[in-house]
Order: sequence, then C-alpha cells, then structure tokens
Amino acid sequence: MNFKQLIQACEQAHNYLQGTAVSTVNQSLTIRNWLFGNYIVEYEQNGEDRAKYGDQLLVILAKDFKSKGIKGLSKRNLHYFCQFYLMYPVAGQLVATMNLPKQIVQTLSAQSEIMQKKTDKTEVDPKLLISRLSFSHIIELMGEKDSMKRIFYEVQAIKGNWSVRELKRQMESLLYERTGLSTDKNGLILDTNKNAEPSTPEGIMRDPYIFEFVGLEPKEKFAESDLEAALINNLQVFLLELGKGFCFESRQKRLTIDGEYYYVDLVFYHRILKCHILIDLKTRKFKHIDAGQMNFYLNYYRDNEIAEGDNPPVGIVLCTDKKSSTVKYATGSLDNQLFVSRYQVQLPTAKELEEFIKRDIKMLGAG
Repeated sequence: MNFKQLIQACEQAHNYLQGTAVSTVNQSLTIRNWLFGNYIVEYEQNGEDRAKYGDQLLVILAKDFKSKGIKGLSKRNLHYFCQFYLMYPVAGQLVATMNLPKQIVQTLSAQSEIMQKKTDKTEVDPKLLISRLSFSHIIELMGEKDSMKRIFYEVQAIKGNWSVRELKRQMESLLYERTGLSTDKNGLILDTNKNAEPSTPEGIMRDPYIFEFVGLEPKEKFAESDLEAALINNLQVFLLELGKGFCFESRQKRLTIDGEYYYVDLVFYHRILKCHILIDLKTRKFKHIDAGQMNFYLNYYRDNEIAEGDNPPVGIVLCTDKKSSTVKYATGSLDNQLFVSRYQVQLPTAKELEEFIKRDIKMLGAG
C-alpha cells in the first residue's frame, strides 16, 4: 500500500460508515415518528379518557414532552406524525419486521391489518422509502394530496438521491406535469437529475429533526453573523437583568410552517403581562418586510403556542447598522387598551433598547 492508497482506503471507509450511521439514525427517527402517530391516532379514537383533552390533546402532549426534556415534539410536529401514520400505513410492514421491545409493540394499535397489509403495486416499498428519504423529505411529500403525484416524487427523489431542497424545487416547478407533457420523458428526468442538488450524509445530519432526535441543537441555523450572535447574547442578559417579569424561554426558536423552517432570535414569557415576547434582530436598518415577518411569527404563535389565559404575543424588531439604530414594535392585534398600557410600562422603552444597541455595537468594535 502506498500513501495514495492509504488515503483512498481511509476515505472509502469514512464515507461508507458515515453513510451507514446517518441512514440508521434517520430510519430510527422516521420509525419513531410513525409510532408516535400510531399511538396518538389510536388514543384519539379509543382512549378511555380522550374526552378530557379533546382538541387540546396535541398542545398538552407537546408541553408534557417539553417538560421531560424531549426535543422536537411541538404541536405542529405531533400533527405531522399523525398525518404520516395515516398517509403511510404501509410503514407498519417495516415496523413489523423490526426487533422492537415487547412494550413498544404491545402499544401498537395495528399489529393487525396495517402491519400485515401488502404494499400496493403503485406504492413505494416502505423499507426503501424510509431508508432513503429523511423525515423532512416525507413532510414535503405529505403536502401533495394527489397520491399518484406523491408516488412519482417519492420514486424520483430516491432514484435521483435528491436533497430536501431539490425535492421541494422540483415539486414547485411541476416536474410531474412537465414529464407528462414531454415526449422524451426519460430525457427530461435525466436532465433534471444531472443538475439536481444531491442528498449527502452531511446534509441529512444538519436536518433539524436529526439534531433534535439525537439531543443536539441545529446551531448552523443560528446567527447570520458574529455581530448578530454577540448582540443576541448580550440582549438576552440585558432583558433578564431589567427584572420586569421576563422569563427566558428559547433562543433561535424554530417554527415549522408548511415544511419551511423559521427562527425567532429570542422568545421570552412575561409573567406579569402573561404573554410571549418575540424578539427578532437585524444587523441593518429597518425594512417594511421586517414588520411583515414579525407579524407572520405573531400569527403563528397566536394559533399554535399560547395557552388558555395568555394574552396575545408581542413582537419586537430590533434593527441596527453602524449609522443608526431603530427599534420597532409589532404588537399584532392588541386592542385591549388596558393590556397595551401595561405592556408599555413593563417592557423596556424604545430609548432603552436603542441605547443598548448603540452601546453594544461600540463595545463589540463595530461602530
């Protein structure tokens, strides 16, 4: 063996074993999500005390999981798991072949017909589907309600080894319809795959679902710049030191909406105002799109995150550049004048926040 062969041997071993490890983690995550969907749907249909929770079941489950330190089990994700179970019942075939602990198998609602169901000729083999596609791929696919289109994209994503981004791009560009209209269908698919972004082990391991499943945080999604990261660090401390009721809840809070990931820089719960405070920081001047983005976050929080008795969330957009600092509040649909007056007293003033930004930029050497 010469030096070149040594490098080649190590590289081949690394690539093979890394790919195997990623595939194993991804398959375990996807099977777990299917099992959760099975348990929840079964409970919703037959649970002895299901009436006690009603349509708040997923909200309550999400809070309980969070209290136990289990990441990635938001109400929205639990809904995806149920949808996954209902849309891909044949995944039960793969579950049936796995050597799962007895206590897990006993809880399944469908050792039964779903577990024994044979794959339809038009369906992708569940083992192939789950071993080759990540759960983020599956979320994109579940957005397609036409089963034939969905199967087409499943097949092409597997054959072309598409990344999630590539799958989404091809679905949005109507590849299914364009293929149907093309006389040279194979040629179109070959051209598509030639220019496609491939799925890689590194790409899959950066998937937020994988990070949360293995107990990590998707840090690569965090700050847009070192300056922003430093400002967020100090802002978090600054607000907590104000002592006006801020309770830290999350940094880089991930919101999953229609398969897209969005990140809110800081989220606090204000124990006096009884509402969430969402803070987004931009290292530039304020633009009108920033207010729209914050309003988007606030609408999501109103529908998915607030508990009974909470007031509507409040959004604060902080924008800064080297020449000026601007603070904008986006208070959504707050029309309760008493609450508005209370939050004006309890939250830091625009002047306080502007001074904080200017002071920190100067301290960080950016001014």
